[in-house]
Amino acid sequence: MKFLHMELECGNRTKKQTVSNISKVVCIMFLIFTVTTALLKINKFKVAIGDLKEPESLPSTSLKKCDIFSGEWVPNPEAPYYTNTTCWAIHEHQNCMKHGRPDSEFMKWRWKPNECELPIFNPFQFLEIMRGKSMALVGDSLARNHMQSMICLLSRVEWPIDVSNTKVFSFKQWKYSNYNFTMANYWTPHLVRAKKVDSNSALFNVYIDEFDETWTTHVKDFDYVIINGGQWFLGPLVFYEKQRVVGCQHCDLDNMTHSNLYYGYRKVYNTTFKSIISLENFKGTIFLRTFSPSHFENGLWNKGGNCMRTKPFRSNETKLEGYDLELHKIQLDEFRIAKKEGIKKGLKFMLLDTTQAMLLRPDGHPNRYGYWPNENMTLYNDCVHWCLPGPIDTWSDFLLEMLKMESVTSISKNMIHS
Repeated sequence: MKFLHMELECGNRTKKQTVSNISKVVCIMFLIFTVTTALLKINKFKVAIGDLKEPESLPSTSLKKCDIFSGEWVPNPEAPYYTNTTCWAIHEHQNCMKHGRPDSEFMKWRWKPNECELPIFNPFQFLEIMRGKSMALVGDSLARNHMQSMICLLSRVEWPIDVSNTKVFSFKQWKYSNYNFTMANYWTPHLVRAKKVDSNSALFNVYIDEFDETWTTHVKDFDYVIINGGQWFLGPLVFYEKQRVVGCQHCDLDNMTHSNLYYGYRKVYNTTFKSIISLENFKGTIFLRTFSPSHFENGLWNKGGNCMRTKPFRSNETKLEGYDLELHKIQLDEFRIAKKEGIKKGLKFMLLDTTQAMLLRPDGHPNRYGYWPNENMTLYNDCVHWCLPGPIDTWSDFLLEMLKMESVTSISKNMIHS
């Protein structure tokens, strides 16, 4: 959203002049009035529109400090805000209702932070804030899952036009013409350069210190870049550093040193952030969307594991542990390091820390409802991706609230330094 740039004349002085106390008070009051007006501009799009169903009792958190990522899931009878019959953007394997999922309660929850409220995603507000801007979602199939969720949520305002330069499904660009807003998806499951060893193997060579130019060469002109990556690092990998093998993960190769997964993962995020910070003329905001836990029970993903729960956990019923905990910690560590480096170039880093919220949603996965039971192919129960509609829609609640807070902060800084 673009705001008028206003000059504060009351801040000027000469050697022979001083600003009176009254003038100072007037300046402060004017600053408060201007920021408040900007907030009203942001909130004016929260209108009572029949099919929007946004709870009017949920005020924005933008006016006060609050950890929006710590909380509980609470019932939301107004949800969902779209269906599998009203949105064409849902991937077949996440179209749970189409494929016969018998329960629907998993769609009727919202995230409630412990110390404040998180408003339901408002598509009018989001598109107004993003007017004339662009956003890239970079990462694995969960980035695509998120993008398709956003397309469905935004469909109440406008359907996008496909402006992709390729027919490859994992490299799509969509434009919202009425708002001049472009949203793109870049498929890069390991974030850095990686190559499948052969077509008959699940083994990947991952070059943990090399940029993946399939996306790094395309995002420099985007206003917002959302990065994610995690689940693909739990499969069979051979790690390369400085063009030499430094170890592997579940590779089952002779004479191969098994490297610590966490070393490779940390190095990947270090390289990923460097690849963005080093982009010439990049002035955008970088979001890190943190690790999304899977919820396999009764076996591993390829050993009959499933996720058949129908309700969320309470926060005291489970906790982040094992590799989920370690991968999340690594992300936070590398994010802090990158944020400090980014500040030197005037870049903004924001943490979209969805891990705890998604840990509590074992009920939100497709499980066996991502395909027809009689399909003549081998498909495993999916306890990684998220049904649409479903819990992943809340990622856009988080994202919009962070964009609003960023807008208010930017306005305040511009006013102070004017």
